Amino acid sequence: MRAGTKAAAAAMLALAGCNGMSGGNESGSAPVAVAAADLQAAVNDPRVRRFYEARQWRPVWGEEQERALVAAVSDARRHGLDSRRYLRGLEGAAPAAREAALTLAAISYGEALARGQTDPERVNEIYEIPRPEADVVGGLAAAVEQGNVGEWLAGLAPQDEEYRALSEAYIRWSEAAAREQAPAIRTGDAIHVGDSDPRVPAIVAALRTHGYLPAETPPAPQQTEGKAQAPQRPAAAPTRYTEEVAAAVRRVQEDYGINADGVIGSGTLDILNATARDRARQLAVNLERRRWLPRTAPTTRIDVNTAAAFLEYWRDGQLVDSRVVVVGQPDWETPALQSPIVRLVANPPWSVPRSIEEEELLPKGEAYLARNNFTRRNGRLVQEPGPESALGLVKLDMGNRHAIYLHDTPSKAGFARAERHLSHGCVRVRDAVGFATLIADHDGKRAQFERALARRNDEGEPQEGAVQLERPLPVRLLYHSVYRERSGRLLFRPDAYGWDENVAEALGLPPRQRPPTVRHTGDIGP
Repeated sequence: MRAGTKAAAAAMLALAGCNGMSGGNESGSAPVAVAAADLQAAVNDPRVRRFYEARQWRPVWGEEQERALVAAVSDARRHGLDSRRYLRGLEGAAPAAREAALTLAAISYGEALARGQTDPERVNEIYEIPRPEADVVGGLAAAVEQGNVGEWLAGLAPQDEEYRALSEAYIRWSEAAAREQAPAIRTGDAIHVGDSDPRVPAIVAALRTHGYLPAETPPAPQQTEGKAQAPQRPAAAPTRYTEEVAAAVRRVQEDYGINADGVIGSGTLDILNATARDRARQLAVNLERRRWLPRTAPTTRIDVNTAAAFLEYWRDGQLVDSRVVVVGQPDWETPALQSPIVRLVANPPWSVPRSIEEEELLPKGEAYLARNNFTRRNGRLVQEPGPESALGLVKLDMGNRHAIYLHDTPSKAGFARAERHLSHGCVRVRDAVGFATLIADHDGKRAQFERALARRNDEGEPQEGAVQLERPLPVRLLYHSVYRERSGRLLFRPDAYGWDENVAEALGLPPRQRPPTVRHTGDIGP
């Protein structure tokens, strides 16, 4: 056990009153004697009751077992969790109440690691991604018998490289938060290369703190006749915004998904003003999101990160494609769900949702609708197929009840933007025709899809054609505002939807001001 973990465990045991406990044998391994009736009276949680019913109400926690459990729960910080949440009800408790409280701690902490401390369906308006299945009560029973409660608990959390990287970063930022004293850089006019501005020294300091500029080297003491002299008082920090500093700013902007122009505006200042405590908070939220996910993802799938607006296409466990996408804007968020692509629709018509029809299209007038190829079908407003249709040339149709899918778009300029939360909820894919052709090829349907794309009616106008996939392709829409890129770096993204705050508050973190809602107008596609 690491020295820090030992110290933390000892502290928690002292807090819980473990050092003076009575009962057990000389080695401290036997459970404290507790009458079954007393234990039954002390148990209120149905999971704890199920655990003891299977044991005929025999107690579990001797001194060694308790010490191992408390040490394991004291490591909750590594997962962005607060161990105090689980180690309640121990200090001064009677033996039966203490026994029940320890079991409740083991089960509650085990479930937090195995499935998440929070319920994603409560913190998201829509959350339809399968969660891990874990028999924590049965697992605890086996771990108690085998004497490896600590190892069992540690194995319940995700074991992949990304989770470990998030965990290690959380520890680093948490430790930095304890010694952080940097004042916020005040807002003001944008700063361009060559400008002089009194905020530049603070910007340089923030870039050093975030690792984008090397740490400042203190001046060496001067030598005079063999004697060291105290360093002279440093000159005032330069206030000129140089190209060297701008290059570091551009790296920040690239990493955080904003326009990498090197200009210091409000968005860049928001990033540089983010404290270590802010970063630790965002990491804790994203650790929780990873615990919501099954430990084994489908080996063939598409993952769309809606916080960062890109997708990855995995096939048989290998990454075969990655590209930027445009996703839903605030108030039209792309929901968190898992749903398969079931067919590729060439030259798709767009059945306009009632809300978009009434709020955005009808006010434009009948001339606009006619000019953009809108008609009525069974009372619904429909845009006919064609390259200028809002769905472009292909729709990757998904089987879900929310009418969410991937598709092409005539609005290609959105893909070049750093901030791509622009749509009404669906996912627009860069070079969607090429992407759909790749999927069709893997499904053995490329020729059929290409024929569907070429379909025309008697007037030579594009005609809808669908290709059913032999093997539905799972798509996961994930909101990961911190993620590990392939080089191993962790990248942070702004909380465009404000969903990080929902999770943070559910985790018991202090509430923060939510990001302002930024709506985009003039683009009526899904």
